[in-house]
This record gives sequence, C-alpha cells and structure tokens, in this order.
Amino acid sequence: MPRISANGIEIEYAETGSPTDPLMLLVSGFSGQMTRWPDAFVHGLADAGRRVVVFDNRDIGLSTELTDSVPPSPQDIVKGIASGEPVHERVPYLLDDMAADAAALIEALGADTADVLGVSMGGMIVQLLALNHPERVRALIPVMTTSGDPALPPSDPVAIEALTNVPPERTPEAIAEQAVKSAAAYGSHPDIRNSDDDIRALSKAALARSDRPMGVARQYAAILAQPRWHERLADVTHPTLVLHGDVDTLIKPAAGEDIARRIPHAEFQLIEKWGHDMPNAMVPVLLNRIVPFLGRAAPSGPA
Repeated sequence: MPRISANGIEIEYAETGSPTDPLMLLVSGFSGQMTRWPDAFVHGLADAGRRVVVFDNRDIGLSTELTDSVPPSPQDIVKGIASGEPVHERVPYLLDDMAADAAALIEALGADTADVLGVSMGGMIVQLLALNHPERVRALIPVMTTSGDPALPPSDPVAIEALTNVPPERTPEAIAEQAVKSAAAYGSHPDIRNSDDDIRALSKAALARSDRPMGVARQYAAILAQPRWHERLADVTHPTLVLHGDVDTLIKPAAGEDIARRIPHAEFQLIEKWGHDMPNAMVPVLLNRIVPFLGRAAPSGPA
C-alpha cells in the first residue's frame, strides 16, 4: 500500500476507481484499520463514479504511531472534564487533529475537495473536518455517530463494556473472541450480522497486520477530551446525509437524529436491523442510499 506525508505524519492509504473521478474519503472508526471497509462497499462507490480512498488514521494500522505520547486514563479525563479542567490540553491529540490529518490528506492526494464519509469516531472526524476545513468538503456523510452533545442518551452499559474490554491475554484467539462478543453486544441483528467465524477471521487478520494497543488508548483519549462541537453544526453548509441503525446500542439513533436536526437541510435515514458495524449484508442497502445522495449533492465530474 502507498504512504503519503500529510499534516506532519505518514498516512497509509489505498485507492480504488479512476484517478480522474471526484475524490471520496472514507474515515474509519475507533481503532479501525482501513482494511475493515468491505471490499464490495468500496468498489460499489468506485463504480458509482468516485475515486475512493481509505486510510489508516494516525496511531492505527500502518500510519504513524505516536510512540512517545502517553494519554491520561479515561477516568482521569472524565473527572477532569467534570471539574472544569482543560483536559483537552493534556491529551496527545484531539479529534480536531485527526480532522486536520484528513484535510491534509485530501490536499496531498491532489484534490481540492472530497465527499467525506466517516463511521463512528470517523463520523465525528468528518463533522469536524466540515467545520474546521470546510473548503476541503464537497458532501458530508456521518454514519453511526454523534453530534457530541453530552445530553444525548448514553451507550448501553453492555455495549461500552464490550468496546473497552481488554482480554487478559493478548492472543489472536482471545482478541477474536472479544470481537465476537462485541458484535453480539452492539452489532446488527443476527439476521444480517456477519457470522461469528467471519468476525473471528477479520479480527485475526487485523491483528496480524498491526497491533497498537497504546494507539487505541490515545484515540480513546482524543474522543473523550475533544471539546464538544454540537452547537457549531448549524454552521455546516455542505449537503449532508446522516445514516444510523435502529438497533445501535453503542451510539443510539437519537445521536444521528440530533446531527441531522442541527445541520441545515440535512437528510436522516434510519435503517432497520442495523447496529454498530458494517456487515456484508448492509453493503447493498448502504449503496442504495449513498449513491443517489451523491448524485443529488455532488454529481460526478472533476473535483
């Protein structure tokens, strides 16, 4: 895979589709490597007339790992926020910095603008990309994510425990079993969720490619310490499509509805049986919603 310098780091990326088509950037979620995107989803977007780029966020996969930085514990971050401390100044980086990475990547790839789609943490990043670097965004698609409003319904306790649980032994088998438990806790309905065997295989492949537990900790700190941005969303002027699953217990559907309510003229689509994952069965469902939106919002043609 190629690497490119952007915002002072090296970013591992891959692209699919014609280099002359408008750029579409897919931004991964918390701890997610670029290999997590289903191939059929990436190729479907490329077939719809987009130069699709996936990449490893900083500290994950094969992009730059910030090995010299140790984040405060999640408990210390939460306590600091509650007491009014400037916790955002104590973490190695924020989601704002990751949005700057994405903006710099768009420019480094030779594009003026991009359609940007982000899932979960990636959905937070693309909102901040639209707010902080609006000149780099053509259309905005936040997926299974939140506006950052602390008043929104919290994650189910079982879901947050599954997200943050660390197996006592860091073996491929233990991590794969944790992935299965996580899918059961906050993934899609069993009718459309990937099989347990597929989930185990994807988990083991990701671990073999890269294992960065401290990078995961730094990303989690970035999410927790990021200054809230929900009250700024009224300033977003880009065409926006918000997608959410109705059985998502990690980030509740109310969070997606809140994004769409705050961004002028945003569309919101709630999808049955979909949770906080990207199962293969969801690929045609998502493409059938995203591709028409792109046609309405940002037709194919030079960027």
